[in-house]
Amino acid sequence: MPEKQTLARARADKRRGKAASTQAGEFIKEEMDHIREGVHGARSPKQAIAIGLSKARRAGVELPPPSAEKTSATTRKRAARDWARGHGAPAKRAATPKRSRASINALKRESSEAASPESLARQGRESAAARSPQDRRRSARAAARTKGPAGRAASARRAAKTRKLHAPA
Repeated sequence: MPEKQTLARARADKRRGKAASTQAGEFIKEEMDHIREGVHGARSPKQAIAIGLSKARRAGVELPPPSAEKTSATTRKRAARDWARGHGAPAKRAATPKRSRASINALKRESSEAASPESLARQGRESAAARSPQDRRRSARAAARTKGPAGRAASARRAAKTRKLHAPA
């Protein structure tokens, strides 16, 4: 079950007109925090992200299952089930306490390396590299539209700082 603050932040994102993936980001952040706090671990950043996305769908975020080209049929089926649960569908069968415990204990045996800055940076770079420059540009422009004047100004300052940092000597 997601924490109350996470649900509140996701709702606030929705009110501000942010994309479903931005709303889901709150749940992913919660997972990363859990890993860092030692509540449980994860095998990889991808697994932690998948857990967060699943929680988001179950909480009612309008995040459709991934397309057929991107994932396996099993993953799509699970995502569709999570989405349905978040939209009022009853569970097909009750979760057994034994299975729930086994899942949690399995995650507890994993390390907290998945939420390290290095792992997340690597995951971000790999994810960005898989997208086309046009796709990255389109999403950056969409993000800029929902920032507002103050947010855009802050982003521009950060970008200028980054350019200065990486400028040839």
